[in-house]
Amino acid sequence: MGRAGALLAASALLCVAGCTSTESPSAPGTEASAGSSAPSPSTSAASVWDGVVVVLDPGHRLGNSRFASSVNAPVPDGAGSTKACNTVGASTNSGYPESSFTWSVASMVRRELRALGARVVLTRESNSESEWGPCVDERGQKGNSLASGSGSASDSATVLKLSIHADGGPESAAGFHLITAPGQSQSAESLALAKALKRSLSASFPVATYIAGGDGLDSRRDLATLNHSRIPTVMVELGNMRNPADARRMTTARGRSSYAKALVAGLLEWLSR
Repeated sequence: MGRAGALLAASALLCVAGCTSTESPSAPGTEASAGSSAPSPSTSAASVWDGVVVVLDPGHRLGNSRFASSVNAPVPDGAGSTKACNTVGASTNSGYPESSFTWSVASMVRRELRALGARVVLTRESNSESEWGPCVDERGQKGNSLASGSGSASDSATVLKLSIHADGGPESAAGFHLITAPGQSQSAESLALAKALKRSLSASFPVATYIAGGDGLDSRRDLATLNHSRIPTVMVELGNMRNPADARRMTTARGRSSYAKALVAGLLEWLSR
């Protein structure tokens, strides 16, 4: 099926649960997981996702601040050096944490991808205050075994990873940007995925102009989540939590749903090439 047909067939399915809700932000650590039912995808839309495994990495974890010694322990960064196992992450000025935001968006994306027929693997299974990690090297390696055929996915599976984050820059800075690693083994495919995600996100959200280049595409060698990955992998900073406009969007279910819909559309575009 052609790319245009796939996009049209899936367009009616890209309303993630909660997109018409007026729900207020949940208390930290109480985000519901994606377990409720979703519309059944059409056969044509589902065929695009046959054999696809999507690894979702919701950045950070709510309990990281309670386990400082473990979170600050050095781990290999995948580029010959080390860095901290993880960090607490950013937050809005009102205290809504990045870990809760990323967990909510990832849960919405997971629900939609499963409805479309993809297999979804998470790098963490909760956002509990009583848990920390996983470390960034473990997050980066997640999915590698599936791509090699040594896991439960077949040798012909398409495996990709999306690491979901939010930035904590100056209040005047707004918008999303995407990050790939130049030395990563699938760097060309990762860049193609980043460009597809940029197109889908830019239809609804501003591109961050405070990143070098001003085009929303950044390249970094210091991120273990990217360096350790042997599958197409992109890290997306969906917005700046310190910016009032971005924060308003991030702290509502409707806003988080709009991010999730754009991410699913970008993944679909990349798969439908």
